[in-house]
Amino acid sequence: MLKQQITDAMKAAMKSGDKARLGVIRLVLAAIKQREVDERTELDDAQVLAVLDKMVKQRRDSITQYADAGRNELADAEAAEITVIQEFLPEELSDDEIAAIIDAAIADTGAASMRDMGKVMGIVKPKVQGRADVGKVSGLVKQKLA
Repeated sequence: MLKQQITDAMKAAMKSGDKARLGVIRLVLAAIKQREVDERTELDDAQVLAVLDKMVKQRRDSITQYADAGRNELADAEAAEITVIQEFLPEELSDDEIAAIIDAAIADTGAASMRDMGKVMGIVKPKVQGRADVGKVSGLVKQKLA
């Protein structure tokens, strides 16, 4: 289970004395625990991936804001956090793989216009969760349906 893998990584970081990595892993576990408490359930791997994906997205947004404000040291810190979080995410999908998933979803749903975008994204999102930027995928779906 992915949650156990993250916990094991935290223990390894504690033993090695890697304080920066340990801090990020603790943030990840805290976010997972918070969602479990909010929903009163234990998260499965897909839900943990969604939490990790959200954390990466938040940090990418922060990097953009810090870079615009000229705070490069803070942007570098956020980038380092992304690197640690991405260790727990599956391998990124290539553009060709994303296009194939989108094409298959459009064929399955019979989507013909932008009105069908919700149906297509309902099929595509679980397949790309944690493996591609969902915002980017959404833009690609829009292009294909337009």
